[in-house]
Amino acid sequence: MTPRRIAYVVHNFPKLSETFIAGELAELRRRGVEVRIMARKHPSEPFSHRFIADDGLDRLVMYGETHFSATIAGFQPDLIHAHYSTKPTECARRLSTEFGIPFTFTAHGSDIYKNAPPDFAERAAAASALVTVSEANAGFIATQYGVPRQHIVVIPCGVDTAIFHPLATASTDAMQLPLIVCVARHEPVKNLELLLEACRTLRDRGVHFRCVMIGDGASHEELAATRARLNLEAAVEMIGAAERGTVLAWLQRASVAVLSSHNEGMPVSLMEAGACGVPVVATRVGGIPELIEDGVTGILTATGDPAAFADALGHLLEEPQLRKSMGQAARRRIVARFSLDAQVDSLMALWSRILVSDT
Repeated sequence: MTPRRIAYVVHNFPKLSETFIAGELAELRRRGVEVRIMARKHPSEPFSHRFIADDGLDRLVMYGETHFSATIAGFQPDLIHAHYSTKPTECARRLSTEFGIPFTFTAHGSDIYKNAPPDFAERAAAASALVTVSEANAGFIATQYGVPRQHIVVIPCGVDTAIFHPLATASTDAMQLPLIVCVARHEPVKNLELLLEACRTLRDRGVHFRCVMIGDGASHEELAATRARLNLEAAVEMIGAAERGTVLAWLQRASVAVLSSHNEGMPVSLMEAGACGVPVVATRVGGIPELIEDGVTGILTATGDPAAFADALGHLLEEPQLRKSMGQAARRRIVARFSLDAQVDSLMALWSRILVSDT
C-alpha cells in the first residue's frame, strides 16, 4: 500500500541547516504524496532557502503543538513521521496513540549521542520503525539503548544531484588561489577550531589558499576571535549562514571541502560537496567513513589532530590532478549511493511495508 498522505512533525520549519528535511518533503510532493508539516516553533532565522517557497512547502505548515490534533483530524494522514528523537517524536507518538495512526521517526546525531531522550528505547518500540542515517548510528542505538537491530532502518539523507553538480567548465585561471569551503553550523560539535588551526599551519608552511566558512551559530563570535588571534583574517572568510544557491555557487568553485567535527550522523554538506565533484578532508567520526571513501573520494583524519588535518589539506591543495580524480570519484559515489531519489525510494518502500502490515 503506497502512502498517499504523510504528516511530518519537526522542531521548526524552515531551518537553514535542515535542507535534508525540506528536500525530502519536496521530493515526496513531486511524487504525488500529500504532506502536512507540523512545526513546534516558528523559524528564528531571518531568511530561508528560496526553494521552500518555490515548492510550496511554506504553505503547508501548521505552527504550535496545540494545533497538531486538529491538523491530523482534518488531514487524515496514512502515517506520521518525525525528524529527531526528541520533542518531535514525543508529539508523533502522542498523535499516533490519539488517532490510531502508525508513526516512524528519523534519529540523526545530536538526538542520539548528546540530547537523547531518557526513554529513547520506549519511543523506538512504540514506533513502527526507527530510521537513522548511518550504520554507525544504528550500531550505537542498538548497543546503547537496547533497540533491536532489526527495528532500525538505515536510510541516509540524500542530495539532489540534478541541482548539486560540477560546473560544465571549470575555471582555468592560474592566478586563482585554491579554495577550501566549509559548510557547517558554528557549534562546538563541529570542532571548527581544528580547521582554523590547520589553516594557520598551512599559512606558516607557505601554502597559498583561501578558506570560506559558511554557517552561523552559538560559536560564531568565539570562532571569529580565534581567527583574529591566529591572524587569519586575510586567508579565512566567515560569510555567515547562506541560502542554498549561495552554498552551491561556493561548492562549485571549491578545490576542497572540509568538515572537522567531533561527531556526525551523515553530513549532508559533504554529500553536496561530493555531488559537485569536490574532494573532502574530514575527521573520521560517525557516519563520515560510510560517506567518504578514504584515499578515493577524500582524506580522513583523527578528530584531535590539526597537524594531520593540515597535512591532508596541503596534499590536496598542491596536487590538482589528485583533486580532479578524487572529485570525479566523489561525484560517482554520491550519484550511486546518496541521491535524494534513492533516499525517498527507501522511505516510500518502508512506509508501504508498514501500511500493508497495519491493515
